[in-house]
Amino acid sequence: MEEFLKKTGWTSIITSVITAIIGVIIICNPMVTMKIVAYTLGAVFIAFGVIKLISYFVAKGTYDFYNYEMIYGFLAIIIGIITIAYSNTIATIFRIIIGVWIIYSGLMRLGLVTKLKNLGINEWKTALVIAILILICGLYVLIKAETIGIAIGIAVLIYSIMDIVEGIIFLRNVDSIF
Repeated sequence: MEEFLKKTGWTSIITSVITAIIGVIIICNPMVTMKIVAYTLGAVFIAFGVIKLISYFVAKGTYDFYNYEMIYGFLAIIIGIITIAYSNTIATIFRIIIGVWIIYSGLMRLGLVTKLKNLGINEWKTALVIAILILICGLYVLIKAETIGIAIGIAVLIYSIMDIVEGIIFLRNVDSIF
């Protein structure tokens, strides 16, 4: 059992190192990475569509009245093709949605700041600074195309480092489990 746990610990560390490398790649080249994600997503839709079409023809004659597999299949294939053909546009739309959401959050916090100030709560200045920083972050995401990719890469890298540290701690303490 101890040997199994050690193998599991090393497997976890190796997986985390690979994930860290992927995080660095995302940070270094976010636009290409987003394009690869769009291509992969498109391929998954197309594969799903093909599976649905096959399922339709295999089940043809059985429950035809309720069988929408062919429609789902064609729709998934069309979505997959659009996702691949317009990968840059999809990445831009994703970035715009996130940027607008961050700006919305900042504006909501500005509304809260005015309520805090009207109630005489001293922390309204701190809340104002935070709201302004959130608005700036939202604008930055809208303006800089590679921001989302870099943020995702940093999150993946941080996760990987924490997972590696946890794996090392686990391996150092496997002996004390028994």
